[in-house]
Amino acid sequence: MNQPPFETGPIRPVDERDSLLIRTTRGCPWNRCAFCVNYHDMPFSMRSSDEIKRDIAAAADYYGTRVFTSCFLQDGDSFIMKTGDLIEILECLKRYFPTLERISSYGRAQTLIRRSPEEIRQICEAGLNKLYCGMESGSDTVLKKVNKGAIAADIIRSGLTAKECGMQISEFIILGLGGRELWREHAIETARVLNAINPHFIRVLTIGVKEGSDLKKQMLEGTWLLQSEKNLIEEQRLLIASLDGITSSYVNHHAVDLLLEARGQFPDDKTKLLAIMDRYLALPENEQHNFTLGRRLGFYQKLDDLQDVKTHSVVEARLSELMRTHPDRLDDVFHIIREQIV
Repeated sequence: MNQPPFETGPIRPVDERDSLLIRTTRGCPWNRCAFCVNYHDMPFSMRSSDEIKRDIAAAADYYGTRVFTSCFLQDGDSFIMKTGDLIEILECLKRYFPTLERISSYGRAQTLIRRSPEEIRQICEAGLNKLYCGMESGSDTVLKKVNKGAIAADIIRSGLTAKECGMQISEFIILGLGGRELWREHAIETARVLNAINPHFIRVLTIGVKEGSDLKKQMLEGTWLLQSEKNLIEEQRLLIASLDGITSSYVNHHAVDLLLEARGQFPDDKTKLLAIMDRYLALPENEQHNFTLGRRLGFYQKLDDLQDVKTHSVVEARLSELMRTHPDRLDDVFHIIREQIV
């Protein structure tokens, strides 16, 4: 299709790849997280209800008979809109797209806790029934270090309130956000917060320190130290082992994640998830490096792919060259590849 005659934003969750995209705000109202560069050059603004409704009508005309069952409201935090305005938009969406079963949005903890439960319930009943929440970490130390603008208690409170009002909750966490110094605290405290919320979905991302981010500055200054790929898996294993009493769907779901096969439903699949971590950690060091490079370059999708002799040989040749040109710096190379993944 040609460029649509309505406005769309730059970001949407992986799970919303087939969804209708309607932009309610531009940018992020916080936009100060040390790890994020998504909206650095975009001043935050809220679009008017009339603008958004015109876009909804234009989208309906543009897509014609195409059937959508899900819609994602862009950009960084649609919940910052006034309750009445947001409900008006949701009602308009349902009129033009009556087949919608799910309408979702990002939702910051600090925005959600300013809403009364009654307001959140009204918004949910109007159709916004799923929230993507970037908790990133459950450690107050890590949250402060990356300038998240939230504390663990508020993350728990906002998640529980939204759940009680009928919304599905998807919590994003970032492996490696605590760096080499705080990885254990990051894993254990993140598990504690997830245990308290019991979100419907846990979505795992792996840190890739972007150029232009404050975290990149901390890394260059030596105040934040990058973990090895092996340590990232050790961290994830500790996180999974510390999750208890939840019924969440757990998924490594982004190309930046090393073990994409690590996905399952708690509590039944906890043992399976731990076994995937242990399988990687039990590999000889050279095989860990081979798999890591192969995943980062797109040759492998799962650990079983190591058994493909031809592919293994191709990756091994590239690994040998890297070890020759970058001795003792393989993890730096892996990170450079990782940070370029969108």
